[in-house]
Amino acid sequence: MAVSTGLRLSAYHVPASLTVSCVLATLTSTVWLIAHVADALTSTTHRCPAPGCDFQVRLRGTGAAESRRWQEVAAEHPGHNYCS
Repeated sequence: MAVSTGLRLSAYHVPASLTVSCVLATLTSTVWLIAHVADALTSTTHRCPAPGCDFQVRLRGTGAAESRRWQEVAAEHPGHNYCS
C-alpha cells in the first residue's frame, strides 16, 4: 500500500520529502491496523454484565478454566458497586 502510494505521488512529480512523509504515514497506519486486527482476533474480552459499567478484562493465550475465572472476576469486580 505504501509503495503504491509513493509511486502514484511520484508520477505527479510531488517533492521527495512529501512523498516520503506520505509513504511512511501510510506504512505506519497499515502496520498499526494489522497489529490491532491480529490482537482482536487472538484475544478474549470479558465485560461486566451490569448496565452502564465499562469494566472489562482482555485475555490472551489462556485456557478454558483461566478464562472462566476471569469472566467471574469481570462480573464481580471490586468497584462494581460504583458502576452506574
